[in-house]
Amino acid sequence: MSRSAHPAGPRHADVLPEGHYTAPATDLNELDPKVWSRTVGRDAEGAMTVGGIGVARLAEEFGTPAYFLDESDFRARCRAWADAFGTEADVFYAGKAFLSRAVVRWLTEEGLNLDVCSGGELVTALDAGMPAERIAFHGNNKTVAEIERAVEAGVGRIVLDSFQEIARVSHIAQRLGTRQRVQIRVTVGVEAHTHEFIATAHEDQKFGIALADGQAAEAVRRALTLDGLELIGIHSHIGSQIFDMAGFEVSARRVVQLLAEVRDEHGVELPEIDLGGGLGIAYTSEDDPREPHEIAKALGDIVTRECESAGLRTPRISVEPGRAIVGPTAFTLYEVGTIKPLDGLRTYVSVDGGMSDNIRTALYDAEYSVALVSRSSDAEPMLVRVVGKHCESGDIVVKDAFLPADLAPGDLIAVPATGAYCRSMASNYNHALRPPVVAVRDGQARVIVRRETEEDLLRLDVG
Repeated sequence: MSRSAHPAGPRHADVLPEGHYTAPATDLNELDPKVWSRTVGRDAEGAMTVGGIGVARLAEEFGTPAYFLDESDFRARCRAWADAFGTEADVFYAGKAFLSRAVVRWLTEEGLNLDVCSGGELVTALDAGMPAERIAFHGNNKTVAEIERAVEAGVGRIVLDSFQEIARVSHIAQRLGTRQRVQIRVTVGVEAHTHEFIATAHEDQKFGIALADGQAAEAVRRALTLDGLELIGIHSHIGSQIFDMAGFEVSARRVVQLLAEVRDEHGVELPEIDLGGGLGIAYTSEDDPREPHEIAKALGDIVTRECESAGLRTPRISVEPGRAIVGPTAFTLYEVGTIKPLDGLRTYVSVDGGMSDNIRTALYDAEYSVALVSRSSDAEPMLVRVVGKHCESGDIVVKDAFLPADLAPGDLIAVPATGAYCRSMASNYNHALRPPVVAVRDGQARVIVRRETEEDLLRLDVG
């Protein structure tokens, strides 16, 4: 029996027909502000600019493929989330989306907290100066060494993901002579309307402790009895690239019901709940993400209403946007190599990158936009598939899109909204060198993660 993949995004379980694609834009030169970062535009000659710098200059100085991150946009989005939730809630940037020492410094300066889920992310955060008390440590299988490092550093919270971890963290904290603040991650059984690989609240998956059969209640019971733990709240996360708030409403209701059960059994009102992240962004003009202030109001109203109904004090809310902050702030710049028309189908446009710098299309069937950016064009639109240079048929960057019919080798094209998960998931497949991340702001560009070199590649190969 054949199985069809579902595209990442809000239309989970819709199997799109073969050859599905969005009709071409009226003007292929237009750069939709919904999917491009805020300082992107075109100059008088029709070439794209970001932060006041033309892409031809960027390509000449930094090469292609490369990720260009709009620092002003990143900082503005941090401030928008912080302002939307105010002082009565906590915003944790989800470092898994993209993390570097520069990003950590920006987060620290803009007043956001940071969520990490590995020892590598933790050491990056600490090395770049993020105060440990503003760090949350996630993960479904944290090692003893990772937990020890987090506890020794004094992270603000560890999110417990299993019964074994409840005991493990308590034991380590006691051995180190401290009491560790923790939350318990629960799976709430919510369908988040997203791709199955990025849905995280249904019960048949690896994250969290299920509410079903009283497992979450038992986890709370154990955590409250252990001297090494200070249980401060409940954590839930329902998935990624979500546009519909209905899933959050169901999740919040079930988490609040657990808080009420804890109060009734233990006489304790846990002071915090974390509703996770996963808020969607616009990868194409068809996507319609919500603004931070809308999300903050919706989540605040949901939690307040459910707590009033349960007779609970409203707990402090935490959220964890990652993609929603960094995703729209970056684009990937490529140089066109070969162009291969297939009569009656589409034209294949090969670029100098591919699945080594953006695995999401192959992994999630994700959809992206693309534009010719080294010049403008009045040519007719042609249906294209933008592909990489790797030895895989699935090495697809943009599945179906339109580019001008006069596209030629040497042209620069760019894929927007690649700030989240592209560099984080980048690989050395075919011994490709991972691209740099270049921050652009106010006419200045600087490398914040350098391009790998052949020396880097060979250094790890000890022969």
